[in-house]
Amino acid sequence: MSDETAPAMDYAEHERTYDAFINFSKIGVVAILNIVLCLILFAFGGSAAFFFGWVMLVATLAASGIGMALGESGWIPPTAIFVLTVLISIVTV
Repeated sequence: MSDETAPAMDYAEHERTYDAFINFSKIGVVAILNIVLCLILFAFGGSAAFFFGWVMLVATLAASGIGMALGESGWIPPTAIFVLTVLISIVTV
């Protein structure tokens, strides 16, 4: 039995949800890479690396929140923090 009264699919809402999922995935991947790099700083760095690891971990959380609020270009703030963490890890480890 078919249901002839089913509403049509809302393609605009579907595309908006898909774009939000892709944005969240990009931000999440960059944040996870930065968290792993901070863990490396904690494990193999000295006291300066330990301090900067905590600073960059908190900065990652803040940048990820800002990125979620920005929408489509939300991957940029966590990526900037990731680049800073890479530079700090090169200097301190």
